Amino acid sequence: MFNAQILAFVMYFLLILGIGIVFFIKTKNGNEKDYFLGGRSMGPWVTALSAQASDMSGWLLMGFPGSILAFGMGKVWIGIGLALGTALNWILVAKRLRKFSAAANDSITIPQYLKNRFLEEGKALQIICAVIFLVCFTAYVASSFLAGAKVFSKVLPQISENTGLIIFALIIIAYTFLGGFKAVCWTDFFQGLMMLVALLAVPILIVKAPEFAADKITAAYTMQDGTQSIFNANPFSATWQDIVSGLGWGLGYFGMPHILLRFMSAKDSKTIKKSATIGIIWVVLSLGAAIAIAILGRALYAEELLANGMQERIFIYCTNLFPAFIAGILLSAVIAAAMSTADSQLLVASSSFTSDIYKPVIRKNASDKEALWVGRIVVLIIAVIAYFIASSKSEAASGIMNLVENAWGGFGASFGPVIILSLFWKRLTYKGAIAGVVCGALTDILWLVFVNNADNGFYLYEIVPGFIVGLIAAVVVTLIDKAPKQEVCDLYDKAVSADFE
Repeated sequence: MFNAQILAFVMYFLLILGIGIVFFIKTKNGNEKDYFLGGRSMGPWVTALSAQASDMSGWLLMGFPGSILAFGMGKVWIGIGLALGTALNWILVAKRLRKFSAAANDSITIPQYLKNRFLEEGKALQIICAVIFLVCFTAYVASSFLAGAKVFSKVLPQISENTGLIIFALIIIAYTFLGGFKAVCWTDFFQGLMMLVALLAVPILIVKAPEFAADKITAAYTMQDGTQSIFNANPFSATWQDIVSGLGWGLGYFGMPHILLRFMSAKDSKTIKKSATIGIIWVVLSLGAAIAIAILGRALYAEELLANGMQERIFIYCTNLFPAFIAGILLSAVIAAAMSTADSQLLVASSSFTSDIYKPVIRKNASDKEALWVGRIVVLIIAVIAYFIASSKSEAASGIMNLVENAWGGFGASFGPVIILSLFWKRLTYKGAIAGVVCGALTDILWLVFVNNADNGFYLYEIVPGFIVGLIAAVVVTLIDKAPKQEVCDLYDKAVSADFE
């Protein structure tokens, strides 16, 4: 069993590293745009699956079902919010952002797009955005490192979780460092397929397993022992905080740089329509399967996992029902989920620092080759910091769900309102955009620290007040500010025109 699982792991890692090497060879003479945005050449399947795989991370197979297992059916609303947010993001934002980013001087990062959208020479917004990116992405990458380390400790019990963390980080760094955006997108494409197959297969096999019986799931949901009794409620009788917070997760999509960048990298805006269908189907199936794993797996493993605070390992435990080699492939799916997000976030954070701080502020005359290698070095630096966060024993860094939740809220509150307004409101000004980003970020942080962490029993996901305040601030400051220049209005009209791709 042990050897078969290792064989599956080795085969998977060789495939991933091979993709990185291939694209390193293909793009070794490429420029900054090739490394950070793939030359805007991604087709519909790669665009869709890389967007969704980079979105979900190890959180989908570990943090999300573990949260339902530990805290009850009210957490299902997170899945509902994410499904709605995904659909709206593809329908409302994807095509427009692809056109707007191209019209705005062929922008290759979100901060660069926001600067060029207003034809602004100032660098304040770029720098503010880049700093937020570096902070939030480092926490997000740390969550992916944690997920990968937990799988390594399951498959290779003779190595410590910290050693697994190092191995996992080195593999991600290797192919991201070498291959850039195309390598990341193509690995995400295969990893997205693997994640979907694994998520659909596990609940089916649980039901067919000899250990599983209808009376077990009945017993699991009629316990009256405090924490576990919360499963008596169906998700539609959840508290209003659960519902609002769950739907609030959907708001995060409008400000997620690693997802928005996939829209910008599509071959053309026509590609987006096909990608949207693929992406929405993928996310509905995946989230539904993750919820099923939490509900069904509870009947088999809840007592052991909850007693030891290991609820995030519910998917890993369920793979014990499979033959050894298949179990190894399924466990590789957790690694795939964690990698598909970590690689994207490393690359986006790196591109933001290089394009939005290094070239415009530190080294204005830097060549494309120099910028490309600076980007690669930043990948290494962020990965090292994320490693130390993931390996620390602090309570704040101990949970995959907590790290993802904090980073997701920070991005959604900071950038979500401004991205939407920049695509649909011609009147929005540069100062309004700065106000929206800053106020959204500050509200998110202050709410997290002083409200959600206060010992008063009240909780409302910080992205909700952060998004609302950011939206209001952007609108109010814009209306106070003078109207945009004619050239800015002309750029807006050009981007929304039917014939612009």
